[in-house]
Amino acid sequence: MLLHLVLFVALFILTDHLIKKIRNLPPSPFPTLPIIGHLYLFKKPLHRSLSKISSKYGPILLLKFGSRNVLLVTSPSAAEECFTKNDIVFANRPHLLAGKHLGYNYTSLSWAPYGDHWRNLRKISSLEILSNNRLQTLSFVRMDEIRSVVRRLNQHDHQNQTVEMQSVFFELTLNVMMRMIAGKRYYGENVAEIDQEAKIFQEIVIETLRLGGASNIGDFLPLLRWVGFGGLEKRLMILQQKRERFMQNLVEEYRGRMEISDKQSENYVDGSGNKKNLIQVMLSLQKSEPEYYTDESIRSLMLVLLIAGTDTSTGTMEWAMSLLLNNPDILKKAQVEIDNQIGSDHLIDEIDLAKLPYLRCIINETLRLYPAGPLLVPHESSEDCKIGGYHIPSGTMLLVNAWAIQNDPKNWEEPRKFKPERFEGFEGTRDGFKLVPFGSGRRSCPGESLAMRMVGLALGSLIQCFEWERVGEEIEDMTEGSGLTLSKAQPLQAKYRPRPTMIKLLSQI
Repeated sequence: MLLHLVLFVALFILTDHLIKKIRNLPPSPFPTLPIIGHLYLFKKPLHRSLSKISSKYGPILLLKFGSRNVLLVTSPSAAEECFTKNDIVFANRPHLLAGKHLGYNYTSLSWAPYGDHWRNLRKISSLEILSNNRLQTLSFVRMDEIRSVVRRLNQHDHQNQTVEMQSVFFELTLNVMMRMIAGKRYYGENVAEIDQEAKIFQEIVIETLRLGGASNIGDFLPLLRWVGFGGLEKRLMILQQKRERFMQNLVEEYRGRMEISDKQSENYVDGSGNKKNLIQVMLSLQKSEPEYYTDESIRSLMLVLLIAGTDTSTGTMEWAMSLLLNNPDILKKAQVEIDNQIGSDHLIDEIDLAKLPYLRCIINETLRLYPAGPLLVPHESSEDCKIGGYHIPSGTMLLVNAWAIQNDPKNWEEPRKFKPERFEGFEGTRDGFKLVPFGSGRRSCPGESLAMRMVGLALGSLIQCFEWERVGEEIEDMTEGSGLTLSKAQPLQAKYRPRPTMIKLLSQI
């Protein structure tokens, strides 16, 4: 029996190897095992494990994640070929568990297949939610929440105080996103500890981010998903029901009190003269085209905006502050730029960000070293195509290892060194496909502009108002977490005190 098994495995490996050569498929690590494929090679964090495999076997690889063909790309030229020449071919998403239970059965903006439905969702998000005009209309929300954070930090004794920054950034970002979505805030000032709605929301968000960032072996070994291995799908289904009830209650709340004219709808203003949030805008559109703007589409856009906006901004701000604490000379240089360009008579506004190119360099360098999604959201080929001269079959899942591209010495000098100066003169550009933290092509992240505004405003304000330093003499621990999103394994603790030149302004906020 054992001999038969050994012969079967050997024959499978040999046949698989010959087929790849005959079909001109990309190279693969040897061997490809039956059933599990190359899953035996992977360790956490996955982006680093895949980077090591690519370093050994090449920048274009065909892997087997259990039953799935996976094209792994780790070079700028191959990424460019995927997202330009073959952009439409790779405009679909694979069917993964997250897409079913977080993507409304593959119908949300993030997970819908390429076609009319997805194009309509993208149009809604680009024009009605994330356009520059819309973001500018709601800039007061971001300023309000930044001021709230600054006030809370300044309430303590003016001696060196210690603060856990991950929570600060997490709550800041969630308040901004929920005010944009539903006109509500659930953390910080004026939010009572006994507020039941806030408590439910906090529980839903934490669980959604935790389960949404979990890897699921059942996506690649269907039998394990069928038997409920790990219980992830059951937990996602329970969470989905709880989240749906909460979000639908918000939709119904605004439906019940909306009395908006067509003219007011165009100006994003409600009957009380307040700027309208996402739910109000979508309900206004629902009146004219109910078949497009269903309640489910409203809830799905709410969730996409909430998850994408929170994960990207929170992680980037925490990594940036950690890097600055480990490099106080760079922190000082950023403060000098702010002092020279903005001064101490007002808090940084979004309009001021254009005057702070070095701050933009710091953000770009942080995104290079620690992209929020080290592996870009997976794509799937809708037909056969060629990448790097290799044949790529239809139905192949595409993984672009952004972390590997952005930390490759072939693309960047001293890639693991924090050097914002490398972006001087190129603050608003992406340098081809060597820097792809938000993806590229049709399925790139539509919230890039919002994230850059949010991160720039928050970092700039904290650098402007306070002196920052590490809690101890030791360098801040930069160990990465093991999830699919790139977070710090240990939350950042920092010491701070008001800058003498800012004390007067801080007392007036």
